[in-house]
Amino acid sequence: MNTVPASIPVLRWAAERARLSDTALERSFRKWVLWLSGDAQPTLKQLEDFARLTRTPIGYFFLPEPPVLQLPVPDFRTRRDEAPPAEPSTALLDTLYLCQQRQDWYRDYARVHGLARLDFVSSATVEDQPEQVAGEMRQILGLSVAERRMLSTWTDALRQLISKAEDAGILVMTSSIVGSNSRRTLDAAEFRGFALVDDRAPLVFINASDSKAARMFTLAHELAHIWLGESGVSDPEAGSVPKQGVERWCNRVAAELLMPLDALHEAHEPDAPVADEMQRLAHLFKVSSLVALRRLFDAGFIDRDTLWLNYRQEVARIRALDIGGSGGGDYYRTLAARTGKRFAHAVFSSTLEGQTLFRDAFRMLGMRKTSTFYEAARELGVMG
Repeated sequence: MNTVPASIPVLRWAAERARLSDTALERSFRKWVLWLSGDAQPTLKQLEDFARLTRTPIGYFFLPEPPVLQLPVPDFRTRRDEAPPAEPSTALLDTLYLCQQRQDWYRDYARVHGLARLDFVSSATVEDQPEQVAGEMRQILGLSVAERRMLSTWTDALRQLISKAEDAGILVMTSSIVGSNSRRTLDAAEFRGFALVDDRAPLVFINASDSKAARMFTLAHELAHIWLGESGVSDPEAGSVPKQGVERWCNRVAAELLMPLDALHEAHEPDAPVADEMQRLAHLFKVSSLVALRRLFDAGFIDRDTLWLNYRQEVARIRALDIGGSGGGDYYRTLAARTGKRFAHAVFSSTLEGQTLFRDAFRMLGMRKTSTFYEAARELGVMG
């Protein structure tokens, strides 16, 4: 049986980027450990299967060392004050590329249909006061703190914010998987969201593997990126203080957007224990407990030592919970969330009008069957 001399460093690199363990790989490739030691080599068929599994171009396996792959947009990830990972996962890269393709398509769609450029995109700078920018965002998005406080759950509040953003012209996509492949999950520990700036097709992607309350802050943070005109991948955490000025500014804008200080002053109960008060405020404003805790500090109700003591305790509590999302649920509702209703409606309409090929629509929506396309179009109200 003919074998090929696959590069051992590239084999290791491909497995790590695909987040595949040796145990998992041995189930598919019996001699995996021997490939790594150099005591055996894969056949061409096995290497092709491995390349397909790890989403790696097969030519890479004949390089002496792994190529250096970088994100196609700036990297603002600074979680736990560590440097961001040198190598993005295949899941993150493929999600970014898919969203860029969707954005390119929608930009052309917007231009053909005469949709106006969005003046709020890139309208702010880091020199602007976060309170002022957050106020302008609330006005453009039609957000009301009082209205949001009347909502019953974080799910309702998150849906409302997504709907308001889409009504303003922003494409919002939320998913815990790559495209429509439920076997390829996204890791919230790697990234929480990203923004792709464009004045006709601004796009925000939210990693749905995170908790709903955390997703709320991520969405607000990425919206701040749109106003600032800075594309990039982020892992915003409400209570943290990122090193980059852009991320610090976006965090401040997001916190003020979701929990304005004047509303906090009215709602605050000074005699309540900090741990109880931040949970009450989190429920009241439909934000994460870390947002509420940080805003208590911003308002001057607690000192820095109290902030970080409660912050560490709350982070430990949250990490002990099972906060992961899933790609399950109603298919058509999930489709609308993954692609965004604004984008999905545009693709369905354009395809039904004969302006977009079914093949291209299937690729962007993650579909394979014409019957599924028509049923989804009916469910989303594009067809009668």
